[in-house]
Amino acid sequence: MDWNARFEGKAFHYGRSPAAFVRDHMVGLGQGACVLTIAEGEGRNAVWLARQGYHVTAIEPTESGRAKALDLAARHDVKLDWRSESLDGFDWPDGSFDAALGCFFQFAAPGFRSRILAGLGRSVRSGGQVFLHGFSIRQMANSSGGPKIEEQLWTVPLILAAYPGWQVIRAQEYDAVLDEGPGHSGPAALVDVIVRKPD
Repeated sequence: MDWNARFEGKAFHYGRSPAAFVRDHMVGLGQGACVLTIAEGEGRNAVWLARQGYHVTAIEPTESGRAKALDLAARHDVKLDWRSESLDGFDWPDGSFDAALGCFFQFAAPGFRSRILAGLGRSVRSGGQVFLHGFSIRQMANSSGGPKIEEQLWTVPLILAAYPGWQVIRAQEYDAVLDEGPGHSGPAALVDVIVRKPD
């Protein structure tokens, strides 16, 4: 997938609004909370998080995504710490964030996904939270987004296995109708996981 080409043009492939999961579950982290968000694409989640008063660090390698995200941030008068880096080989910081978000990073095969999940866990402080939202393996039957590669899709047990001993705040597989631009539109099978790092 050429993500730089996908994000070219004025239209936002996944819309300008945050994922419903982000909007519904990432409120109340506290004014000035430090939040990491990965595979940020065109910036819809990062900008919304910054509008909540959080200090947001966004990881996204595409130049077209960066340009649209920073323009969207300027329109909302917020700042982002945008890092144009690939997650493959990214130097995850230790305990630097109050929360970390991984939303729809369905490009990752199992080994890469495991490294990303571990990195997200490393990046949050003790008592910090990791927020994960993606497509279930049942998404294979839908046409609303995501790859048609089963090993890149999720189950709740698969995601929870990356966080042994962490407090589980939310772990749910469910169906919903997406309306997130042309890239995510229609009935979808989703997975949410929110976990808190032990003190």
